[in-house]
Amino acid sequence: MDKLLEINKSKEYWDKKHQHNKRNNIQIDDWLDKFSEIIEATSLPIIDLGCGSGNDTLCLIQRNKEVIPCDQSANAITCIRENFPEIKEAFCFDMLDGLPFNDEFCDIIIADLSLHYFRSDDTERIIDDIYRVLKPEGYLIFRVNSVNDVNFGAGKGKQIERNLYQTSDGRLKRFFDREDIVLFFDRFKLEYIQEKSMERYILEKKLYEGCVKK
Repeated sequence: MDKLLEINKSKEYWDKKHQHNKRNNIQIDDWLDKFSEIIEATSLPIIDLGCGSGNDTLCLIQRNKEVIPCDQSANAITCIRENFPEIKEAFCFDMLDGLPFNDEFCDIIIADLSLHYFRSDDTERIIDDIYRVLKPEGYLIFRVNSVNDVNFGAGKGKQIERNLYQTSDGRLKRFFDREDIVLFFDRFKLEYIQEKSMERYILEKKLYEGCVKK
């Protein structure tokens, strides 16, 4: 499938998902609690990369942190601006086009289930750009699909690359193992990695939680 078509399919999918987000329906979990010391230490805005409906944005606001939500879905960002009037800035952009932030802009970037939709070369380029935007000793805190996430497509669809599949509607979806995480984040110092289960959805979701340091 043409790469542009894959991108358009992804945007269509997420715009449909995020067209009616309401703040009182947003569910948050405690996954960021283990990184509380890191989060509390920064006085700079925290980038919520691939913010979606605003689960982590809400969590960070409740911690009295300034957040910059970012997403490729225009509907997601429209809802973020409506639901969180306290937000000063929110950006709609595709990570494939680069992050619209200056070098060494912030101490923390959070990428919660947003880095597993790309081919290897694009994933590497996005992670390099995250590295650029972080200050020295800054942190990327992330969650990505696990290769054991069988309830949400692991091993299913047309295989494009190792652990990367094309879904039935033409989108890309990557599933990580520990080897992948070590390879993709090799510019960083790995501070924490653990496979976990998420209970937000009806079915169990398997993912990796990670924290890497510049």
